[in-house]
Amino acid sequence: MRLSVSGLVLIGGLGSAAALLSATALSQGSAPGPVRYAMDAATMSGFGAMMGGGGGLGAMMGMMGGGAPKPVRTLELHHGAGTPPPAKPEANHFMPKGAGLGASVKLLPPPTGETGGETTFERPSGRLLLYWGCGERAPKGQPVVIDFAKVARGEIPPGLFTAGVDLPEDWQVRLANSRTYTNWPNGSDKKTVPATSSLLGAHRIAANYSKEIAFTLGEDFMPPLQASTSNTPAGGSKLAWAGLEKATGYYAWAMGAKDTGRGGAPTEMVWWASSKQQAFGGPLWDWISPAGVRKLIAAGTVMPPEQRDCIVPAEVIKASGEGLMVSLQAYGPQADFAYPPRPADTRKPWNPEWIARVRFRSSTMLMPGMEGMGGMGSGGTTQPAEEAKPRKPKCKGLKGIAERAAGLCE
Repeated sequence: MRLSVSGLVLIGGLGSAAALLSATALSQGSAPGPVRYAMDAATMSGFGAMMGGGGGLGAMMGMMGGGAPKPVRTLELHHGAGTPPPAKPEANHFMPKGAGLGASVKLLPPPTGETGGETTFERPSGRLLLYWGCGERAPKGQPVVIDFAKVARGEIPPGLFTAGVDLPEDWQVRLANSRTYTNWPNGSDKKTVPATSSLLGAHRIAANYSKEIAFTLGEDFMPPLQASTSNTPAGGSKLAWAGLEKATGYYAWAMGAKDTGRGGAPTEMVWWASSKQQAFGGPLWDWISPAGVRKLIAAGTVMPPEQRDCIVPAEVIKASGEGLMVSLQAYGPQADFAYPPRPADTRKPWNPEWIARVRFRSSTMLMPGMEGMGGMGSGGTTQPAEEAKPRKPKCKGLKGIAERAAGLCE
């Protein structure tokens, strides 16, 4: 699928380029046990809520026309075992009543030949400008300029991901590292769950290819992140947010591009991160354990849980023109279960029959200067269409998509 709206093509092209950069940083962990189960529970607000809910372009236009999108909750389930698959492998996750998903949800193998719903975009051309760090002005030596033609050829610049910080060993449940693998959502199911969904309580996972897993969860979906931006005297943009009680740390990034007016193809794209050093994407966009977050905070890659604001430098705002998307992520708690439990004496051998992990995070996405449109930030209001002047300015760039929907340009 390729979006025809020029501003969204810019986002897509930039996302495609970011994916090229991030792909080499993500690796499959080896299976630590014969049966593994992973639950990933996320809360998304702002533009992220619309995208996470699968609303598409129509939902974006409707949202910009009046009213902020409601936060959404998503859930992903992964089950992997080292046993050979039966003819029709399946697993059922029996959830507490408060989840609002019925008596159980069914995990199934991915369809044969599934591509993961990959979206294709035109190959980006031009340059990528990399900035990092919170502050009114970008430090000396920035930006680092990357030729997109080299990125497209797989020539990834060194030092982009987590700045050499070794994260605690993680494990993943994937088709590639499981003899038998099932997941949810599958088929026509969506990963969004009811807004009132709660994961608190007893969980039981029964599969026809492995032993049963059972645990009681005492953590729940994180609240939505509330964030806003405001202009700074030097021309930067101050990103501020209300803290979340169980957040272990925060990481912000921004992506933008200039619309050259030649079919929407940008010649310069911008990528900024809140880290104190050159560290972008990869595992920073994923779930990270509390232990991993602590290491990244110590290294200056992730902002500490008590931090409440970060200034996007003026150079980033200027370089991105009118098309800058800012994302903020709050890493959350993690619950781990195993049977039999790990011995208190770590020197003793431990061969669990199964291990399970539940991870939480909350994120939001917004465009600087657009908090007053569709309620996308604190205190925003939408200008009524009837108050618009007869002659409107021409819509430009990414910002123009939202302004056109609100009747402020044409």
